[in-house]
Amino acid sequence: MTSAAPFDSTGRPIGKPRSVGLTILITIVTFGIWMFVWSYGNGEELKAYRPTGLGGVFYLIFTFFFYPVTMFLMGNEVEQMYREAGEEPRITTLWGLWFLLPLIGQIIWYVRMQNAINHFWQARGATMNPGLT
Repeated sequence: MTSAAPFDSTGRPIGKPRSVGLTILITIVTFGIWMFVWSYGNGEELKAYRPTGLGGVFYLIFTFFFYPVTMFLMGNEVEQMYREAGEEPRITTLWGLWFLLPLIGQIIWYVRMQNAINHFWQARGATMNPGLT
């Protein structure tokens, strides 16, 4: 997913911001299947930007078998990405605790997570085009 990505000033590939509303809608329509695609895509982009990241396959496996763990791991990875850039993170690892609140907690986590990722990519030059991937 990062092959056509633009690069930031350090030469690292910038991920693509995703539409929060459209992704939630497609996840509902596909009975949750899109959640796996979303986890994989964001994992790949985070890994491409931060070589110490976990990667899409790892997120896909954890989302399938241990979904709540994904919420903590991705939160931590995005938090570290912000910190490494010298910025205050918009989301932290503790946001993973939203899994304790069924359904609404997961929606809140997802919206905050995708908005934090979108903000990071946009601050590095990515443009927000409505879409999923």
